[in-house]
Amino acid sequence: MLIEAVPFSDVKIITLPSSADNRGSFVKTFHNAALLKGGIDFTLRESYFSFSKKDVVRGMHFQLPPHQHSKIVFCPQGAILDVIVDLRKGSATYGQHYAHILSAENKKAYYIPEGFAHGFKSLTENAMTYYLVSSEYSQQHDTGILYDSIGFDWEVGSPIVSARDLSFKTMKEFESPFIMAQ
Repeated sequence: MLIEAVPFSDVKIITLPSSADNRGSFVKTFHNAALLKGGIDFTLRESYFSFSKKDVVRGMHFQLPPHQHSKIVFCPQGAILDVIVDLRKGSATYGQHYAHILSAENKKAYYIPEGFAHGFKSLTENAMTYYLVSSEYSQQHDTGILYDSIGFDWEVGSPIVSARDLSFKTMKEFESPFIMAQ
C-alpha cells in the first residue's frame, strides 16, 4: 500500500495493492497496519457503495459533529473525479478544493479526514464508488454544501444531481463547526 500526502493537511492518496493473472485480478482495499504506518488511524464503522451514470454529480457530503467521520473512498468499477473541500476553520486550506481521479484502472483511493466535504462526478457509465466510513450514518447530522458553490469547475454542462444535493447551503452560507486540530 503506497500512501502519499497531498497539499491538504491529513488528506492522503492511497495506491491499493493489486495483482493480476490469468484468473483475473485482486485488490486489497483495507489493511490496518499499512494505514497506521502511513499515518492513517482509521476505525471502520460502516461500508457502502453507489453506482452512478456518466455525468452524475454527488455531493458535497459530510456529517456534522458529534457524528462526523473520516472516509476511505475508491472506485472499483469505472472512473470518478473525486473532489474534497476543507471545512476546518483555522486550516491553511480552509474553503479550498482538491480533486483526483479514482478508477478501477489506477487503483487509487482517497483518505478523507473529518472536517471535509466530499463529492464526485462520474466519468463513466455505471461507475461504482465504494466508501469505508469511520462512523455510522446519522440522518439528523448528514448534510452537505451545494456542489457548484465551491469554486470548482465540474466540466459538465448538464450534470445529473439529486434534489437533496441541490437543496444544500452554499459554501458562503455554511457556518462550519469543524476546527483544525493543533
